[in-house]
Amino acid sequence: MIAYEGGGVNGNPLYHWIALAVSTVLMLPVPVAILAGWTPPWMRKRQAGMRLRAYGILCIYALMLVNGIPRIADASFETVMLWTNVGFGFTATAAVLLLLSARKDSGARTADPVEPREG
Repeated sequence: MIAYEGGGVNGNPLYHWIALAVSTVLMLPVPVAILAGWTPPWMRKRQAGMRLRAYGILCIYALMLVNGIPRIADASFETVMLWTNVGFGFTATAAVLLLLSARKDSGARTADPVEPREG
């Protein structure tokens, strides 16, 4: 087993606490507000996929949680790797949700009435 200076395999838990605190402050308020019904001013033109985008950002936040909490708890290598693999699922889910939101937005913008072509 590899042991780092000042801690176990997972390193210093202070760094993981800092990462979780920063990600909570930066990533959590906007998607929660979007799901509560508020739309940020810079996203008002792209309203079609807002909920999907918010869920995608929450999946990225969940990735931070499942990777950070086992390391803070100084869990075994196998436990950390298990939760890291769960994190890959959150990453894939976030990617799908963000792509679906972009597709929904692009479809909403091109939904203008089209005049019939003569010919």
